[in-house]
Amino acid sequence: MSSRPALRPGKQSPRRSVPESIARPEYVDRPAPAPFTGSEVKDAETVERMRTAGRIAADALVEAGKAVAPGTTTDELDAVVHEYLCDLGAYPSTLGYRGYPKSCCTSLNEVVCHGIPDSTVIEDGDIVNVDVTAFIGGVHGDCNATFLAGDVAPEVRDLVERTWKATWRGIKAVKPGRQLNVVGKVIEAYASRFGYGVVRQFTGHGIGTSFHSGLYVPHYDNPKLTTEIETGMTFTIEPMINLGTADHEMWDDGWTAVTRDRKWTAQFEHTLLVTDDGFEILTLPSTGVPAGTPAGQL
Repeated sequence: MSSRPALRPGKQSPRRSVPESIARPEYVDRPAPAPFTGSEVKDAETVERMRTAGRIAADALVEAGKAVAPGTTTDELDAVVHEYLCDLGAYPSTLGYRGYPKSCCTSLNEVVCHGIPDSTVIEDGDIVNVDVTAFIGGVHGDCNATFLAGDVAPEVRDLVERTWKATWRGIKAVKPGRQLNVVGKVIEAYASRFGYGVVRQFTGHGIGTSFHSGLYVPHYDNPKLTTEIETGMTFTIEPMINLGTADHEMWDDGWTAVTRDRKWTAQFEHTLLVTDDGFEILTLPSTGVPAGTPAGQL
């Protein structure tokens, strides 16, 4: 792994502006979003809008991945995502969500999730998760990937590739009629082969007109979860898998979660639609190859 010490917050740049012509989610700059009251099963018209939002988010993630390199700051990654989304008429869903100040999340090394882009410089050997959500047409598309910066240590490279594989195992388990717990069950079974910790406090979620609906998608085996997967459901699968403990601590910013033992962590995410015979990934980029796909995969 990189020899850099444990991360500390950097300096944040001023909030980026969004053109007035771009529609905002209802929650922007409010204390919390309005309670979700809709259905977890989406109609065809909503799904079509989600395909657009998902593709835009996925394309923005590809662009962010191209910018991940030693010497780049996480704030520069945020600028890439912000400008890409705004250029296509999409609002960065995280900006102003419960007070979050940036247009994407950038989580390096021991940061489990929700790292805030700032003046932190990416170093050779780091890994960087970028989490992008686009709001357009009244719906959200949410995805993330972990990228390698320079010469990454073999055990960390393995962690990232295995997290990618665990994510796809979870995705491929989706089928109507099955219990939603099958997703976490297959992810945890795979990750446990390597002695990894699977984060429990942060999970996948329902998504659509709401950034986070009431649907709960854990990445560990939770037999108490009896929700049945139904055709038309839309939700994210986004396992966070750690080299060490699954436990985390929070920074004072109230967002940045770091592993308790400061060992490194990786994550991937897609937004899915449940179809009659399985699933459709709504966050595939225009190239067809998701950001962060390891060499030789797919």
